[in-house]
Amino acid sequence: MTGTIDPAAWDQRRTSFGSVAADYAALRPGYPPDAVAFLLGDRRRRVLDLGAGTGLLTDVLVAAGHEVLAVDPSAEMLGRLSVRHPGIPAAVGGAEAIPLPDGSVDAVVAGQAAHWFDPEPAAAELRRVLRPGGVVGLVWNVRDETVPWVAALGAALAAEARGHEADQGVVARFAAALPADVATARSGIVQRGTPEQVVGGIGTRSYVATMTADARAAFLGGIRHLLATHPDTRGREVLDLPHRTDAYRLTPR
Repeated sequence: MTGTIDPAAWDQRRTSFGSVAADYAALRPGYPPDAVAFLLGDRRRRVLDLGAGTGLLTDVLVAAGHEVLAVDPSAEMLGRLSVRHPGIPAAVGGAEAIPLPDGSVDAVVAGQAAHWFDPEPAAAELRRVLRPGGVVGLVWNVRDETVPWVAALGAALAAEARGHEADQGVVARFAAALPADVATARSGIVQRGTPEQVVGGIGTRSYVATMTADARAAFLGGIRHLLATHPDTRGREVLDLPHRTDAYRLTPR
């Protein structure tokens, strides 16, 4: 849950997204359809998108034909989701107290969110809302730092960013708490945008959203300088920012 971040800072980060909801909706990457297909198969399911945010994973769930319910701690984030998908039921709530009845969904999925959950109480809630035979799907996008300019970007962010190597630890804790068998799949997605959109996307990260205004401006200014001077991005009006997508399907035993 908190890793090396102290609990107060962790709580501040996980509740910071409402302040950047508009940019989050516009500037964060979506998810590849094959990741959702791996998590849920090709049968139509009733799916809870937990920590749904502005609906980036919801987009793919809906396109795949699933019935979706959305829950997120931030009313601001859900407001953006409801603009994208006005017909989807959306409720403010968290993984540790899911506002749904017992046995009400076939699957629970979380995109870029499960590291903010407290695994043990959340696992109990997942078991409560899942129907027999249900599954839990956890998915994260991670910048592909095998690309040199993306590696330079990652190095610039490393002092502040949450390490994604922690995601596998989150999955292991959920697998133990449910308990569940785990299957994994890897795919990817490329986000195309201007350098300023890349900077803006970084501005939606919790560690940036919680900075003071002056610190945020200085930090993002450093990212602009990197993109303006790196040989692979200098002078380019459009950048392709590749992401690796790691999907974990947990089947409760």
